[in-house]
Amino acid sequence: MIDTPKMIAIDMDGTLVHPGGTVSPGNQDALDRARRAGARIVIATGRRHSYAMKVLQTGNFQPDDIVLSSNGAVARTMDGRLLFREAMSTETALWLCEMVNDYRNCFVFTFDTMDAHGNEAGGALVLEEVDDLHASIEKWMVANAADIRRFTPIESAFQAAEFPAIQAMLCGGMERMETAFRHLDAAHEGRLSLTRTVYPLRDLCILDVLPQGCSKGAGLAHLLREEGLTASDLMAIGDNWNDLTMLEQARWPMLMGNAPDDLRLLAEERNWTVTRHHHEDGVAEAIALCFADENASR
Repeated sequence: MIDTPKMIAIDMDGTLVHPGGTVSPGNQDALDRARRAGARIVIATGRRHSYAMKVLQTGNFQPDDIVLSSNGAVARTMDGRLLFREAMSTETALWLCEMVNDYRNCFVFTFDTMDAHGNEAGGALVLEEVDDLHASIEKWMVANAADIRRFTPIESAFQAAEFPAIQAMLCGGMERMETAFRHLDAAHEGRLSLTRTVYPLRDLCILDVLPQGCSKGAGLAHLLREEGLTASDLMAIGDNWNDLTMLEQARWPMLMGNAPDDLRLLAEERNWTVTRHHHEDGVAEAIALCFADENASR
């Protein structure tokens, strides 16, 4: 019997989702093939759950497929059932606000405002200033406008917070965000986890700040344990540095052809498979390497 993955973790943006913001029929067919072979489907994304669902609900996903959102801080099924959530303590969040004082114009907190039934209360995104964020991530700001709340200073958002903060984000040019990363990396002393998503052609870096120990890889390790599986059962498909922890632990690591050059070089050094670009159904190609087409022998 051919050994195949029992869990497949797939990044969204730059991986599963085409540039137009859809999941192609080819990728959907590949996921269906993997499900029929018994694989658990996990969408592992930096997006928060409800923002991910704006795309995923248009695809042929199943209610018990899993969304590992906010770079591994929260896991829910597609129908909104909470599996686990890692929150950032108020003490740590206030400390972070002090540490990023020079970056308040590009700083966002995400709160998990969903209830146990998957209903979102709204206002999940908290920020202090908007101009620089509009300049660097205009489409994201427009798409999330209804969920954005402004607090000045941003610390005041925690005085009457009804929901836990799960993630913070800084966005801007590559050089500025590299400086911010080095600053936080040297200062946090184990309070936080840091991960980056880079788009060199756009001179854009998204620096995500997560609760201690959180990452896509850590979230997947949690899910594997719950399913009675191990990393030897895992395929991971991604395109950027925030996918590194899940790619490193997977038995079948698959990197998209549109990944940054330095990450592709690392993949080549480690003999990871590099697929086609996301607009060319690289996810379908990755899945086809492990799951034979049922119709091929008919």
